[in-house]
Amino acid sequence: MGEPMTRAELLQIFRSTASEIAEKDLTKVDENGVISDLGIDSLELLEVIGSLERDLNIRVPDDQLVGIQTVGQLLNLVAVKLPQAG
Repeated sequence: MGEPMTRAELLQIFRSTASEIAEKDLTKVDENGVISDLGIDSLELLEVIGSLERDLNIRVPDDQLVGIQTVGQLLNLVAVKLPQAG
């Protein structure tokens, strides 16, 4: 098994995925970024989540997305779904 993914790596994956889906340059976004302020609507956010699920081989139930407002909150949710190295 590989090393667990770092927070920086997760953020980078989010940036590239969100930039592609939202067709905006989000490469400078940090964890404090409010998703709705980035110009990502709810449909685009679901696309980003779907892409992260495929890329990282995880499952994020829709009901766990309720209340997610910042990039950091989203990364917290994704991070707990990742398989741990061991």
